[in-house]
Amino acid sequence: MEPFIRIGIDIGGTFTDLQILDERTGALRSLKTPTTPEDPSIGLLTGITEAAGRFGFALHDIRLLLHGTTIATNAVLERRLAKGVLLTTAGFEDVLEIGRHGRRDIYGLRPHKEPPLITRDRRLGLPERLRGDGSVETALDPAKLDAVLPRLSALGAESVAVCLLHAHVNPAHERMVAEALLATGLPVSLSSDISPEIREYERSSTTVLNALLMPVVGNYLDRLERRMAEAGLVARLLLVQSNGGVCSPEVAKRQPARLLLSGPSGGALATLRMAESLGRPNLLGVDMGGTSYDVCVVRDGAVTLMTQGEIDNLPVRLPMVEIRTIGSGGGSLASVDEAGRLRVGPRSAGSRPGPVCYGRGGTEPAVTDANIALGRLDPRFFLGGAMKLDQEGSRRAIAEKVGAPLGLAMEGAAEGMLAVTDTNLAAAARLSLFEKGLDPREFALLSFGGAGGLHAVPVAEELGIAEVVFPADASTFSAFGILHSDIVHDLARSRVMPLDGAALPWIEEAIAALRQGGETLLAADGVPEPDRRFAVSADLRYHGQAFELVVPWPDAPGLPALLEAFHALHAARFSYSNPGAPVELVALRMAVTGVLPKVQAARASGLGAERVPEPREIWLGGAWRSVPVHQRERIEGPVAGPALVEEEYTTILVTEGWNLSPGPEGTLIARKVDMKEAV
Repeated sequence: MEPFIRIGIDIGGTFTDLQILDERTGALRSLKTPTTPEDPSIGLLTGITEAAGRFGFALHDIRLLLHGTTIATNAVLERRLAKGVLLTTAGFEDVLEIGRHGRRDIYGLRPHKEPPLITRDRRLGLPERLRGDGSVETALDPAKLDAVLPRLSALGAESVAVCLLHAHVNPAHERMVAEALLATGLPVSLSSDISPEIREYERSSTTVLNALLMPVVGNYLDRLERRMAEAGLVARLLLVQSNGGVCSPEVAKRQPARLLLSGPSGGALATLRMAESLGRPNLLGVDMGGTSYDVCVVRDGAVTLMTQGEIDNLPVRLPMVEIRTIGSGGGSLASVDEAGRLRVGPRSAGSRPGPVCYGRGGTEPAVTDANIALGRLDPRFFLGGAMKLDQEGSRRAIAEKVGAPLGLAMEGAAEGMLAVTDTNLAAAARLSLFEKGLDPREFALLSFGGAGGLHAVPVAEELGIAEVVFPADASTFSAFGILHSDIVHDLARSRVMPLDGAALPWIEEAIAALRQGGETLLAADGVPEPDRRFAVSADLRYHGQAFELVVPWPDAPGLPALLEAFHALHAARFSYSNPGAPVELVALRMAVTGVLPKVQAARASGLGAERVPEPREIWLGGAWRSVPVHQRERIEGPVAGPALVEEEYTTILVTEGWNLSPGPEGTLIARKVDMKEAV
């Protein structure tokens, strides 16, 4: 029998989430298992093994594993990176240190600047130089290059970044360096491969990040592939990238910087898919897990794909889904500072030890502790009853660590923790909308993630949003997005020139070269020709501007349609355009997609469907109140707040003034009582 199971996996800081699709029947199931921070592949294999036993399939039945991971992100945030060396053009060794002159903290008297990832003694200059048009000014002398190689060993290099001046126009010198480095056996990252675009600092930063991540991600994937082989797993493994697509392990090992937003991009994909299926073109997706809160905006049926992002203040010039992330989740820790201010996050308890209620040695109260202390979570039914929680331990920790310093009873302290958390969450969502000039009242809130259901309605109240959508299997919803990913490669060619008829020959040549490169990549991925898609876009700006807009190439042929699209996009983004001004082309891009087979999925019943919960005392609005508790699978009509709705891996809080009703696609939709009942 051919393998028939497809699994989407999202490894978070606290839990590893799985969505399991039976391609024969379309049955869709979910599972959560604790993340193993010391080696995430252990938790991943544990989850797959548990799913096989629980849902009745064998490991050899698995055809496809689509894996979102935070391994690259965490390595950068925690600075667990390889010892790297940067080879660059002589005289440009300090580009990483100089960076950009803009100050982040404009009022700070002593602004703190993180040291560069590669220190000055490990940045080596090569006597070569290309001009801006790619012609050679100073040729690269092979003898002088060979003289540099012994220094790599002396410096204990574990990887090498190569970023030569103007290599995005002419990669010849960088490829000579790569060929010379073959004998060293070191991982090598070329700027002309990972980020062939203008802006020397951003290109250098991206290349260095990629080089320093190559041993980290490579070692992880080697361990994972070895564990899969030992377990008898022959499934094809694909890794989720920051652009929302997936790639092979071979690509991920060569270009691990493309995984820096691997996990959150799954939530963005799921939000986009839900917007399409519900017919709601404006949807604000918020993912609250154990350690973070991710915000994604779907506007007019599309998510924004940025050409440059940041991680820990380090620029990354690679296409990525626009997502705002703050350190606020169920595991976010509460503390009272010396000034008597209550803070929640960004420090997190993670999965080990986790919140106090986990009983794994945690002593500082987290957001989950506040929710369980106030009765909003059932300590007997966490993770569908697989994990019992210590409610009294949470209450003691909150009273001691938060209540006593603030002079509050346990209930007031826990309520304060949740109020601060909701304010932080609303601020992140508000900023994601306001910076685009968008009105929250024109959006519905899509809440997912294991911790999201208890905070979604209060956050919507604060934002002025009158409708909240809770998808089926909300706790593992990011894994659902991952489950429906396609293979995507992002290719680019950069050349600054006026966008006029004289540019057409270069444009045609560049598009043909990008298309050929894309065909080669998809052929290596085993994607048949009918399933290959190619989308071209152009980075354009008015002459004199410092940054550009990415304009999808319109269906109409010729440059006039492209120029018209640019002026329209500029007006939409900045409220003005100047059709009479000259326009510059900065880069051409091609998104190369290999469409994976899709299966119509139907959510299978949860294992807790037969459980009939009883009303529970919860602290709400400054008092203990008895509220009804509903099982999600049993809801058939409107549920008036206040109420709790439980499912296997998450709980929803419906506050007073809101009604919750079943919606399409297995959703539950909460609306303010005074809102017109219109879908």
